[in-house]
Amino acid sequence: MNPSRKAAPARKSKSNRQGRKPAISRQDIVDAALQLLGPHRSVATLSLREVARAAAIAPNSFYRHFQSIDELAVALIEQAGQSLRDLIWKARSRVGAGESVIRASVETFLQQLQSDKHYLHLLLREGAVGSAAFKQAVERQLEFFEKELQTDLVRLAAASNTPIHNAELVSRAITRLVFSMGTSAMERPPAEHPKLIDDVTDMIRTIMVGTETLAMQNAPSPR
Repeated sequence: MNPSRKAAPARKSKSNRQGRKPAISRQDIVDAALQLLGPHRSVATLSLREVARAAAIAPNSFYRHFQSIDELAVALIEQAGQSLRDLIWKARSRVGAGESVIRASVETFLQQLQSDKHYLHLLLREGAVGSAAFKQAVERQLEFFEKELQTDLVRLAAASNTPIHNAELVSRAITRLVFSMGTSAMERPPAEHPKLIDDVTDMIRTIMVGTETLAMQNAPSPR
């Protein structure tokens, strides 16, 4: 062998030349898809090749984690719902004495319209104009919101010794009201959001006064 001759450099694999990752997780694909979404883009417009390109994987690698784009879309909706519930729960838990739990929750909810994650946009859009499967996925998330809110309402009522009438129905009314407000807010300029927050906060307070009144009216009379 000629000592002056240099060994040829090792050939890079095709995947390395194209910048693809050797291994990727299900969450990596979800995160890549989220980056493609925006305030006015539906998950139905995502293509497999586009998501694979954003995740830096070969298209065939997508199927190791998801059977279809629709399955990925449902995973996106589930993550959006869980993340939004976590944010609102943290907002409620940080409320100090003299502050309004209701207002803090509504403000946190509406602030997500300005978030880079677009979780709220995703839920509101797919719940309104998504496919039947996507609407069902959003409905499941709304039911989770309702159950968590119901638990909080019962806990807060017990802590303040305040009666509550049909906590399940109250939590459903509040959840649907707030999400309806979010849909309306998407079509309004941010300058109008403070007034919308005031209005929805007052509506929820009215619901709470109503449930307390009904609870007292339906309470058994002392003997």
